[in-house]
Amino acid sequence: MVDRLADGCLDTDAQNLLSSLKGHITDMHPGVLKTHHLLWSHDLVNPKNKTHARYLKELGEQFVVRANHQVLTRLRELDTAGQELSWLYQEIRHHIWQSSEVTQTFCGRQELLARLGQQLRHDDSKQHTPLVLFGPPGIGKTALMCKLADQMPRLLGHKTVTILRLLGTSQMSSDARGLLKSICFQVCLAYGLPLPPAQVLHAHTRVVQFFHTLLHTVSCRNFESLVLLLDAMDDLDSVRHARRVPWLPLNCPPRVHLILSACSGALGVLDTLQRVLLDPEAYWEVKPFSGNQGQEMIQLLLAAARRTLSPVHTDLLWASLPECGNPGRLRLAFEEARKWASFTVPVPLATTTEEATHQLCTRLEQTHGQLLVAHVLGYIVSSRHGLSEAELKDVLSLDDEVLQDVYRDWTPPSKELLRFPPLLWVRLRRDLGYYLARRPVDGFTLLAIAHRQLVEVVRERYLSGSERAKRHGILADFFSGTWSQSTKKLITLPLVGKPLNLDRKVAPQPLWFSDTVANLRKLKELPYHLLHSGRLEELKQEVLGSMSWISCRGISGGIEDLLDDFDLCAPHLDSPEVGLVREALQLCRPAVELRGMGITAMAWGVEEKLLVIGTQDGIMAVWDMEEHHVIHMLTGHTGEVRCVKIFAKGTLAISASKDYTLRLWNLLSGQEKFTIWDGGSKNPTEPQIWNLHVDEAHKVVYSASGSKINAWNLETAEPVFHILGDASDPWMCMAVLASQAMLLTVSRDGVVSLWSSATGKLQGKQHMSSIKEETPTCAVSVQKQGKLVTGFSNGSISLVSSKGDRLLEKLPDAVRFLVVSEDESLLAAGFGRSVRIFLADSRGFRRFMATDLEHEDMVETAVFGTENNLIITGSLDALIQVWSLSKQGTLLDILEGVGAPVSLLACGGTLVASASPQSSSFKVWDLSDAHRSRAPAPFLDRTGLTAVSHNGSYVYFPKIGDKNKVTIWDLAEGEEQDSLDTSSEVRCLEVAEQHKLLFTGLVSGVVLVFPLNSRQDVICIPPPEARKAINCMSLSKCEDRLAIAYDNIVLVLDITPGDPCPVIDGPRYTFYTQLPETLSSVAILTDYRMVYSVTNGDLFLYECANSKAFPLEAHRSRVACVEVSHKEQLVVSGSEDALLCLWDLQTRKWKFEMSYTSSYCRGVQCACFSKDDKYVYVGLKDRSILVWSVLDGTLLTVQFVHAVVNRIIPTTSGFIAPTRHGYLIRERFQCLSARASPQDPLKNFKKAVWMVKSRQREELVAAAGASQDLESESAQGNESKSNKCSQVCLIV
Repeated sequence: MVDRLADGCLDTDAQNLLSSLKGHITDMHPGVLKTHHLLWSHDLVNPKNKTHARYLKELGEQFVVRANHQVLTRLRELDTAGQELSWLYQEIRHHIWQSSEVTQTFCGRQELLARLGQQLRHDDSKQHTPLVLFGPPGIGKTALMCKLADQMPRLLGHKTVTILRLLGTSQMSSDARGLLKSICFQVCLAYGLPLPPAQVLHAHTRVVQFFHTLLHTVSCRNFESLVLLLDAMDDLDSVRHARRVPWLPLNCPPRVHLILSACSGALGVLDTLQRVLLDPEAYWEVKPFSGNQGQEMIQLLLAAARRTLSPVHTDLLWASLPECGNPGRLRLAFEEARKWASFTVPVPLATTTEEATHQLCTRLEQTHGQLLVAHVLGYIVSSRHGLSEAELKDVLSLDDEVLQDVYRDWTPPSKELLRFPPLLWVRLRRDLGYYLARRPVDGFTLLAIAHRQLVEVVRERYLSGSERAKRHGILADFFSGTWSQSTKKLITLPLVGKPLNLDRKVAPQPLWFSDTVANLRKLKELPYHLLHSGRLEELKQEVLGSMSWISCRGISGGIEDLLDDFDLCAPHLDSPEVGLVREALQLCRPAVELRGMGITAMAWGVEEKLLVIGTQDGIMAVWDMEEHHVIHMLTGHTGEVRCVKIFAKGTLAISASKDYTLRLWNLLSGQEKFTIWDGGSKNPTEPQIWNLHVDEAHKVVYSASGSKINAWNLETAEPVFHILGDASDPWMCMAVLASQAMLLTVSRDGVVSLWSSATGKLQGKQHMSSIKEETPTCAVSVQKQGKLVTGFSNGSISLVSSKGDRLLEKLPDAVRFLVVSEDESLLAAGFGRSVRIFLADSRGFRRFMATDLEHEDMVETAVFGTENNLIITGSLDALIQVWSLSKQGTLLDILEGVGAPVSLLACGGTLVASASPQSSSFKVWDLSDAHRSRAPAPFLDRTGLTAVSHNGSYVYFPKIGDKNKVTIWDLAEGEEQDSLDTSSEVRCLEVAEQHKLLFTGLVSGVVLVFPLNSRQDVICIPPPEARKAINCMSLSKCEDRLAIAYDNIVLVLDITPGDPCPVIDGPRYTFYTQLPETLSSVAILTDYRMVYSVTNGDLFLYECANSKAFPLEAHRSRVACVEVSHKEQLVVSGSEDALLCLWDLQTRKWKFEMSYTSSYCRGVQCACFSKDDKYVYVGLKDRSILVWSVLDGTLLTVQFVHAVVNRIIPTTSGFIAPTRHGYLIRERFQCLSARASPQDPLKNFKKAVWMVKSRQREELVAAAGASQDLESESAQGNESKSNKCSQVCLIV
């Protein structure tokens, strides 16, 4: 821009001044100004001048680029400043400013303030309950809380640190996570304490724990008192819909005060607080003003607004408000009265708050039009967190009804775009004034309705029926960006009469504004509006089912915010897929940090739906299983938690630890009631507490170890009695028989001692008569029978009582555990790999079922279902099996635990939790649908001995509980079709798909061959020696050769077509390895060559026709699989150390070696070639499948499939793979023609490195190095060593 003189010539003086200013700015802020050079002419400012047009275009482009740069720079500065606590200062300033606005017109309440001050002074030096101010909406609770914050030093009589939060008026004060974070930071700054570390802020549970610890730290400093004032608990999201408030301290320590306010009425928040804070003296009612106080408030408001009322208007005002003591109603009356002109006669004011709010809406409609008022207020109320002014104007520009009303009498100024006139909003905003609240959210200032009564009236007047869905629909269009980026939208305006396709010029809504700046407004608003507008399919596809959305939401807001979206939408969607994603995210939720320590104790509080777990490092966590999150982290124990008992209807728990203490906890508040030192020394060899018993009737807890029994009063923590035992014959079992007021112990040598449970006095001793030379291993008390069921080391189970003992059962192995059902009608005994069930009778117990419940590994624990129709058993192989007792032990399901031996099971209603000392995580299942059939039901096999036929239609595996049979599972029907009797335990299975044969290798050494289409003609292949177990079998690719491998013998047989079934001849060759190691895997070729491995990793190629064996380079560990290509030119071998080798059978050398190191590395499980021999599919024990290129050894892809695959069978387009979870994976694989794609196939795998070594490259490097001198050869040798990895894929 330039200055011109009257004659049109350039004003050189002004230009010189402008140039000087620009030079000064450039010197002070280099890089801000950009110079544009133009030749001067008289018509330079003519828009038709091409030079001028080009200049304007360049200027516009420069402005856009510069503006974008400044915005992004500012966002980065804000992000950096956020790390420097500017977010906290903004939050504090916001609440201070809000408080100062409210207290300007505060009046009355002096008596209540004085009483509150007296109560605070009285509680300052002792532990006390938080205070709750309550009353109906608009009664003045917020003003009172703000006044309390202002006068707190005077009320307490000394210096205080006062923290005020007006909940719901800012983003951080709208949910418990942000609220506690800001309070913790402010308290730490005020008292000079260390700020919360990053690992604490990652999970809400840790923030809660830090908050409680911080309050006690402040109390112990004996410094300034801390007062926390939290106004409007009704506006805190986590409280409004919750059964409890886990972060709320039920008792405040000395010099720490917590004051809350809540509305009385139907919202339920006050009811929630009353269930948590039981002291009736904690509740203070805020009552209405007197008439004089109401008049005083009106006068203060008029004075603050610099307004006066004429006598006529004053009389009319008070006539409309007879005895009105509600400050909210008085404020509404004032807002109407301040608009009266002295020369007008206004209509009488409404007498109630609801009527006054309706009167406000009517006045706004008369001034601005009903449609505009309805839509503006409707959009603000319909938004999730509020709308910025820019967003509101964009939304109104998308609302055809509003635009048609606005342009009813005139046409738009532009033919290309259509916008809502901003002046109309400015006028309406001015008249709304006091009723609009401005809230800082995500760096924006959002508009919201300030008063709950007005929100309710807006919903009633403007958002009933279909209008609500329309408002949400347009908001969804805006936040999804449907009409942004110059996308035009049709509209028919009254004066035009034909449809116009116009650009609305609304802001674009990408997920990411830049690589690091997410569109937080879209992320928070869009799911809400799609849900309430009824666009559920779009919600599923574009939000909840979009990986782009999920990753953006998770990165920018964390897993908690992502789960909030799913929790909001999932109940309204009938979508199993959304449910699965939600459950997967819940499993990822970092709800509790157990520091990698195992779980050693677990107990249910069924009444309160709580699960308490104890860990090896002494931490205890209390989970709310209805809301699926941790409500308390209980700290205090310094040693492993050995036992937890819950009582008092699920509200109290007592724990015993290796630190020789018992601690009593209130599970609702998370507070420790007292600690009991249970005696003992720090000597690790001294027996630890292994049993707790709580006698609620007499309020006594009994703790037992090998050398002592202690009884403690549960109310006073005082000892009742101590019993010391004989260290040379320690007690192994203890029971409190309440019906007989007796303690019963069984020692290692079988001595039964009886003690009074009231006094601890010895009442008798006797040696067990039913047991000889056995040591007790476990026991369980049966209160109804007054007996102790005891298991022993040689398998005996004895019933011990005060009258003697009796042998119940003799099991074939040591008794590992004993458990009884809740009603004591069933008893389960675990031994070896089996569990036996007993039913209570008049003599004790009798056997319930003829067969035992069997696992594949040693059983560890069991628990009965609450209705005695189920029993859940766990074993060392990390598997959990669910059995039906109403169906005589039918196996209903097999569940996978936490990847460690299942040593803990706990049942709470229909929920069952499992854990292990070798894992820091636990799992919970809902077994309410365990009896229902699932479609498709998984095949229940965990042996890994799985075969597949008919392109995956049928699966064959050893029968659960009877390995002498083979189950035939129909995958389509999800049920067992038939079973085959093999008369001996099955060791391996192979299917000849072309010949329709099933080969079963048995422990007896026999191979039974079953035709798949017939159950009558069974072929038997006898072993070469009596009772030699089969290790593995192999079929050639043409299915014309069969190799059967024993420990050190291999039989090779021929398979030829025949009628009615193929003919099996042989053995054609019998081969003895003559090695001390046994065979582990074998692969047979059509030309009678064979590749086999032994258990130490050695690998051989054997030519049967020539009786020659050629050793191949050995693996470093046991070879898990050997597979031949379909053209029989290549072989792939995989070992347990995760090394894969591709062998050329002609040269008998490896072509490629592929290995990887990973924190989850567990070796190779199975492998196969694709049908065209271009790829190798490999199943790993870390539950992933990889695809490897045969041509050059390139790793093409890795897919995590969440289950170990038993074997992989190639198909024409990919492969099928049965898994240990009982499902069949069907995959199609298509390799891209160009591998130049920048996509990393391993980008989703962390802490792992894959390396591929090529023999050809090594030989080339070696040849190049041979011509160099010794120094060069040395250097080349180092280079060769580094070049062994032809490809290195680093996973980040």
